[in-house]
Amino acid sequence: MVWTILGLLVALYLAVCVLLYLFQERLLFFPEVLPQNYRFSFSHPFEEVSLPVEGATLHALHFTVPQPKGVVLYLHGNAGSLRSWGSMASEIVGHGYAVLILDYRGYGKSTGTITSERALHQDVAAAYAYLLRHYREQEIIIYGRSIGTGLAVYLARSQEPRMLILETPYFNLQELAFAQFPWLPRFLFKYPLRVDQWISEVESPIYLLHGTRDEVIPYSASVRLLPLIRSEHRLLTIEGGGHNNLGLFPQYHKFLGELLQ
Repeated sequence: MVWTILGLLVALYLAVCVLLYLFQERLLFFPEVLPQNYRFSFSHPFEEVSLPVEGATLHALHFTVPQPKGVVLYLHGNAGSLRSWGSMASEIVGHGYAVLILDYRGYGKSTGTITSERALHQDVAAAYAYLLRHYREQEIIIYGRSIGTGLAVYLARSQEPRMLILETPYFNLQELAFAQFPWLPRFLFKYPLRVDQWISEVESPIYLLHGTRDEVIPYSASVRLLPLIRSEHRLLTIEGGGHNNLGLFPQYHKFLGELLQ
């Protein structure tokens, strides 16, 4: 009887591991899918951009301004689509910068599905290549938000943007995942996104923004990243800030304005 129970428990454990491996994208990514004829409405001029990549066609919004100081590549979080994320361009455009906001594959009007970390890196690299055709590299700022921070760091380590801005970054995504599933074998996780291993290779200035009450990615993640950074850097600590409300704090807007001068 004991061996039978142990056998059933082992079989159940293996089955759960297999299911989590096969369906882990559903635990990490929460895309909003938009019809191809969806019409966006924002207060600033923009154009829709299509970027062909392996296995998908990506959709992005390119917000424009007359005589821009530069351009910000904005890599958004793991939920939603450009329908809502497009509003993030408003403040940046107000400082005289153009903005390119990308929907990862499977999000919004972007086709395809996310099946690997490599595919995500491919997506953001395509967006950066698009910007290089329209701007000088020293005019480009990479801005990563939440899950987009890992993609931003990986991209910046092989490029030379003017600066890298990370809002609510994680130490690495693998660590966050295993805080939720500590019994899951680590080799099964397909999206480690090792920011801690990449960030020292970034030569551009790095600026981090994090709230002390972030309920998704702990503030300590930014603190632990600081000693790993070899380039110019600074952390803006927002006392009482959570994961999704930093825009409600005046110091957030002040800091962003200083960076974009």
